[in-house]
Amino acid sequence: MSAHAAPTLEELAAKLELLASENAQLKQRIAALEEGADTTATQQSGQKDGTTPNLGGYIKLDHDYSYAILDPTTNINRKQELILESKRNGGIDKNSVYLSAAVTPIANYQKSTTESKFGYLMRHPTSSNQRTKTVSEAVLHSAQIALTANLGDWISAYIEMLYDPEQSFGAGTITDVNRNQVQVRRGYVMLGNLDASPFYLSLGKMATPFGLTDTPNPFTASTVWHAFGGLAYGINAGYLNNGLSIKLMGIQGGAQFRAANVPVDGSNVPSKLNNFAADINYRFQVEDDTQWVVGASYLKGSPYCQDYPVVHFESCEEENGAYDAYTQLIGSNWMVQAEYAKTEELWPGTYNPSIPQFDPAKVSSWDVGGRISSEFNGYRVDWSADFSRFESGPGGSPWERQDQWVLGVAGFLTPSTKLFAELIRTEGYVPLNFISGGNVPDGQTHSDADADSNILMLGINAAF
Repeated sequence: MSAHAAPTLEELAAKLELLASENAQLKQRIAALEEGADTTATQQSGQKDGTTPNLGGYIKLDHDYSYAILDPTTNINRKQELILESKRNGGIDKNSVYLSAAVTPIANYQKSTTESKFGYLMRHPTSSNQRTKTVSEAVLHSAQIALTANLGDWISAYIEMLYDPEQSFGAGTITDVNRNQVQVRRGYVMLGNLDASPFYLSLGKMATPFGLTDTPNPFTASTVWHAFGGLAYGINAGYLNNGLSIKLMGIQGGAQFRAANVPVDGSNVPSKLNNFAADINYRFQVEDDTQWVVGASYLKGSPYCQDYPVVHFESCEEENGAYDAYTQLIGSNWMVQAEYAKTEELWPGTYNPSIPQFDPAKVSSWDVGGRISSEFNGYRVDWSADFSRFESGPGGSPWERQDQWVLGVAGFLTPSTKLFAELIRTEGYVPLNFISGGNVPDGQTHSDADADSNILMLGINAAF
């Protein structure tokens, strides 16, 4: 007889029922695991609802927004409005963090009529950087990384890191470690929700609301931006509604990062909020596809207040205000613009006592240009032309003026990748540092109104 009796039919039926129950539970667990894996894979592949890229469900990517927020040619001092409008229009989501980056390498060939004097303003124009009468480059002009955080309905935070050895104020050549630094170019927290209120407020480091300072060129900034485009610590209050934009920024005193200077107790120590800039503009709807923008600005303390010899970021005895007027006409595939800015008072530093025949002068800059877009083989192509002038001295002085002519073309390989070429001509050489002398023997200046340059510029701007 067997040691174990054979199971009865009732026992077999019970075991089969138990196995069926366990099998059903196992299938439910497998289905749940598969559903979780699909969700994780969707997040890691950068998709939310099949449309919005993101990283692990926390950091999002939007190439179009990255290009717009980091574009150094357009909306230069209106990035806060860009964030608010993008949030209102659904371009960027609330309760989200967006990672943006852009890289701009360039190659160029430059020829000057004067030894080691090149008026190309996208690189500091001194003999420390450009030698002989012919120079060429294949370099990284700039790289940017930014984070935009929308925290609830009202709070946005923005920080932008910039690497720009060619325009850094560090000492040495573009390979010197002092010029190869990464800086916080902009950083602020903003309170604003255009769905609920037209008012907004931002606090931190930002572009000053003075002038238009945009350029139709694909790369090269106008002389108006070089002369008056500000960057400073401060607090900016704005109003944006139905085409009307009003901005008032309280600016930290002393010599700020760019184009703002009001003395504090006779010094350049930024220990008082005693400077300000104000801007107002209105956007008219001329036709269904055409808009007209008209604006004006005022700055209490421009950088053109220093005594002779002029040195960047030094203190002034008194501030020198400036005003600006600008306009843009914007069509569906074209744009034209004009801008004029000027100081209220004479710039004391433009008087060199060793060359007394040249009186001090007010500083002004103006720009006129346009752009038209076309399509070639399915790709957008922009054609642009621009002229701008910087005037800093009386007629006949070596530091009288510098003119800049630019013809540009840009092809968009993707909506956020721009391949560009420019033909640039500059007439005059007037570096702001020691503009009227002080770094050469008495009775002389390194400025030269007769030094002309011709430049062929190639490059690519890729934002992601």
